[in-house]
Amino acid sequence: MNPKLELLQPYPFARLRKLMDGLEPPADLQPISLHIGEPKHPTPSVLTDALIQHLDRLAAYPVTAGIPELRQACAQWLMRRYSGVKINPDTEVLPVLGSREALFAFTQTIIDNNTEYQPVVVSPNPFYQIYEGSALLAGARVEYVNCRAPHFMPQWQEIDQNTWPKVQLVFVCSPGNPSGAVMNLDEWKKLFDLQDKYGFVIASDECYSEIYFDDDNKPLGALQAASQLGRTFDRLIMFTSLSKRSNAPGLRSGFVAGDSKLLADFLLYRTYHGSAMSLPTQYASIAAWNDEEHVIANRNLYREKFDKVIPILQQKFALHKPDASFYLWLNVPDCDDLAFTQKLWQKAAIRVLPGRYLARNTPYGNSGAGFVRIALVSSVEECVEAANRMVKLAF
Repeated sequence: MNPKLELLQPYPFARLRKLMDGLEPPADLQPISLHIGEPKHPTPSVLTDALIQHLDRLAAYPVTAGIPELRQACAQWLMRRYSGVKINPDTEVLPVLGSREALFAFTQTIIDNNTEYQPVVVSPNPFYQIYEGSALLAGARVEYVNCRAPHFMPQWQEIDQNTWPKVQLVFVCSPGNPSGAVMNLDEWKKLFDLQDKYGFVIASDECYSEIYFDDDNKPLGALQAASQLGRTFDRLIMFTSLSKRSNAPGLRSGFVAGDSKLLADFLLYRTYHGSAMSLPTQYASIAAWNDEEHVIANRNLYREKFDKVIPILQQKFALHKPDASFYLWLNVPDCDDLAFTQKLWQKAAIRVLPGRYLARNTPYGNSGAGFVRIALVSSVEECVEAANRMVKLAF
């Protein structure tokens, strides 16, 4: 067995199941699950219709690079969405089986263990657990950068100056999971300045980019930030998917874009890895990337939830709307996220995720402790009902 497997920590949801073991919700209340970031809005017909229409293409082997029409659709969406970005669909775009698989595989292609030191991967803290797991299995050491209230921006200065020369890869998540915070141009410039000094690769996870609240202030993307600062895409890759944008987590479809040299190596790895997207999925993806009506409708549903839920919760909690995403990152009474999570389940039949399960302890503390992540993925009615139950409890 690969001994590195022993380095992996239990997934947050496994820890949550253990925390809740033996605890029962009130029998008279319908349980409401707000702990998993799984979209529950209907998958749009523009996608499912295209999938069904091309089921006969299951008889053909797909190529790993994807068909040209898909790469073109991804590139055109990217350039429509992020003003100022110019992208070559043939060399700077690669379809992937969702951002999770791609983030993991990309790390394996980047980390170079033929060095005098153990390579370092920098991850935000709290973080999406794939960042950590992919780094550990690639043989790297993980350094965590806390993202604390009120702005939840990575505190790059917490990384020791002797560590930066060993950093090979930096993960960025903007809009952030779980805080929903979005990096602005100044924050990107700070990171790019560090990249210029130390030469690491940036992997920008942007899977929540299309769930935002202000049409005049859309989340800034990594490639867009680089373009605005007059930079190339050298050592920069962005990751996105249809899971959140198009309510299609089961389709396992997304794409990566950026540095053509890195993508050429990534394509080589994926060719051997066996990560080609099926042709029906590719055609469904083309239809999804080419359509914005369903995305607008989806975004409006999330806006409605936030507009209704936040005023209710503000009766009891200090809470502000995030910049983007479908999470509420709630600071809990007495900063005891474990007790709060248990009480919500036992007294109100609501399941949320303790913030400390999404973070690691650092010399500067655990920036997830004292928070819970609430995923507003259920119906508007269920989310409102959950908010009302929460404020009725005497914390």
